[in-house]
Amino acid sequence: MSTPTQERKPLETREDVMLLVDSFYAKVRADGYIGPIFTDVAKVDWDEHLPKLYNFWSDLLLGEDTYRGRPFPPHTKLNLERGHFEQWLRLFVETVDEHFVGLKANEAKERAYRIARNFMINLQLLSLE
Repeated sequence: MSTPTQERKPLETREDVMLLVDSFYAKVRADGYIGPIFTDVAKVDWDEHLPKLYNFWSDLLLGEDTYRGRPFPPHTKLNLERGHFEQWLRLFVETVDEHFVGLKANEAKERAYRIARNFMINLQLLSLE
């Protein structure tokens, strides 16, 4: 978590992405509402999952070509609700804003919003209207 003396910086490197992902998912795991989805329902193996998330976000934000997979299908079996995505987004934006500023930070938030929106549409939790 950011302290008042910590300077926010541009999101520019894979190490920055790793800081974002690690900080964000630490909050997710500690969250009483969405944490259990990851730990009890999906039973996420974090040692396996975090490197995939580093690759996913590095591809999106830095143009790397390291992510292999399809992010949506694993979410179809989790009985997710709109509120889960809203909390995920709130924590993501909060984490980005604690650590980063600039165009890539804004892009990360916009991409997270679009991912959540698309997942909610695909899960029929949100209409296209």
